[in-house]
Amino acid sequence: MKYTDIAIIGGGLAGSTAAAMLGRAGIPTVLVDPYRVYPFDFRVEKIGGDLQLARFARTGLAESVLRTATLDGENWIARFGHLLDRQPSRQYGIMYDALITAIRAEIAGPAEFVRDKVVNVAASSERQRLVLSGGEEISARLVVLANGLNVGLRRMLGIERLVTSFCHSISIGFDFVPVGRPAFPFAAMTYFSERPSDRIPYITLFPVGNRMRANLFTYRQADDPWLRAMRRNPVETLNAALPRLRRLTGEFDVAGDIKIRPADVYVSTGYRQAGVVLVGDAFASTCPVTGTGTDKVFTDVSQLCNVHIPAWLASDGMGEEKITAFYDDPVKTECDAWSNAKAFNFREVSIGSGLYWQAQRWARFLGYLGRGSLRRLQRPQAASATRQANHFRQRPHAADRA
Repeated sequence: MKYTDIAIIGGGLAGSTAAAMLGRAGIPTVLVDPYRVYPFDFRVEKIGGDLQLARFARTGLAESVLRTATLDGENWIARFGHLLDRQPSRQYGIMYDALITAIRAEIAGPAEFVRDKVVNVAASSERQRLVLSGGEEISARLVVLANGLNVGLRRMLGIERLVTSFCHSISIGFDFVPVGRPAFPFAAMTYFSERPSDRIPYITLFPVGNRMRANLFTYRQADDPWLRAMRRNPVETLNAALPRLRRLTGEFDVAGDIKIRPADVYVSTGYRQAGVVLVGDAFASTCPVTGTGTDKVFTDVSQLCNVHIPAWLASDGMGEEKITAFYDDPVKTECDAWSNAKAFNFREVSIGSGLYWQAQRWARFLGYLGRGSLRRLQRPQAASATRQANHFRQRPHAADRA
């Protein structure tokens, strides 16, 4: 039997980040996952925005991991075929498997990786026991369940999943290729829906290496024929849904496989128990449309590894009262509530038919247009100020002339 302080089940974003953080903190940790090299998975494909990057920074991994990602620098905001704003942007494009590989490269002793699958877990207020498919057993003071959507081990512990919105949204990922020219005129672009009836909140285009990646979101049922049309005839289907997109992109094609992933919004129940803590999607999911799932993961893991685990290991036992402190952490609960509210609000703003939601859509349109207009006015003034400053720097001073 292998003994350790922390056993992490699941080596995706949450589990791998936690293992890297705990290893840096000198806490003996075992990360268990079936894949030594993480396979392709259509999940997080970019990290960006000041708030999300700040949350990533709290893990201590952001600077090294983001060196392998692609920074866009500027993001066009558009709707109805019109460019509304050219925002300075800090979005980093990176495929999920590459992200996990970069994070796992930061795992160092006393944390270690075990390539295997956990088939049984038993929890108590003292030590937890894991059984692996290869027959090995692990005894740990704490188990961190970070195995995402897999529910088997949670059910062994009496933890269930309560779905609050079935097929809340669907994410579609593909490569976006220019036709008749080498590149698009933008580094990245977010193009919002033209009609609520199309049930599309937006499409986001962003660079990953030398590719332009597209993430298209829709609010439909998983068996909607529109999804089959999107898979079989993506260019025609996308042009029908967003007919004025081509004004900005020019002619385009879709390359490679089209990945489609429906997402339920759910929360866990019965999770307040000794010896086990749930993080990321293992605890609760959110809507990928909002982009807040990564915020939740970074918040969960940074609070758990920076605050709670060091405090828990300082005294004997791993009772429910310790674990509860994490679930009641105000930083975590605030992020969870914000993410969940945004999932439902974004859906209504995108496809709601009432006057209020129509007004919200136009308010956002005018807000982007106003900020973009102000930015365009400021750019010539900034350029003029720079030219004047350069002119005076180049002129010789009176003392120099003398």
